[in-house]
Amino acid sequence: MSDVKERIEIKGCKTQARASFRGQVLAESDRALVLHEKGYPPRIYFPKSDTRMPLAQISAHKTHCPYKGDAAYWSFSIDGETLENVAWGYPEPLPNVAAIADHISFADPVAVES
Repeated sequence: MSDVKERIEIKGCKTQARASFRGQVLAESDRALVLHEKGYPPRIYFPKSDTRMPLAQISAHKTHCPYKGDAAYWSFSIDGETLENVAWGYPEPLPNVAAIADHISFADPVAVES
């Protein structure tokens, strides 16, 4: 899409970012990215290498964004509780947002802070 650069901006997070659920850290990174998309709140994307992926299971759920591409979803199991489709990422993002490849973002109820 021609207006991706006007709609989406990706920057490095200026501070260490953390995603947690009930005190359990799911991701922590000083290499996280902040994606600003027009009309949406900023989202922090964590490198998968800084995420506790052994707690994650890939989901069958998928969505498509015309600006970012096809999204995959993960459910995380923490202390016997499964948070369905609580994280997503773009394994093969569109070229203008290639920086978010190998990164994931979290939704509520996971607390994300930077």
